[in-house]
Amino acid sequence: MLRTRGVAHFTIPVTDTRRAEAFYTGKLGLAVVQSNHERGMVFLDSGGDCIILARVDKPISTAREDDIHHAFIVDREDYESSVAALRESGVEILFEEDRQGGAVNGPRAYFHDPDGNVLEIIDLTSYKGAVEA
Repeated sequence: MLRTRGVAHFTIPVTDTRRAEAFYTGKLGLAVVQSNHERGMVFLDSGGDCIILARVDKPISTAREDDIHHAFIVDREDYESSVAALRESGVEILFEEDRQGGAVNGPRAYFHDPDGNVLEIIDLTSYKGAVEA
């Protein structure tokens, strides 16, 4: 059986890599690893995890946007100020909740990036997944 060890990266579709890079670095604090706007790809780092912004011709629609999203972990002591900073910078918070008893738990806030992708920040209080040493 194949056994994966983790996620090397995940890709978010965007229509303008320069605008998206500015959003993800300026609003979410991700760091640029490498940009190739001519090719339409930006590699970002989020706490040691690689996020790729890849150019598409038009935004990709999601049928149930509350279920299809990308979540970024923030430190517990930074959660409230992170939500406030997003609001102060003009990002509309779609909704907040403190979900407990599921697979991924903690206070979270959902919002859109400039292309309408749904994003989440979460104070990850617990995760039911197995972690190997």
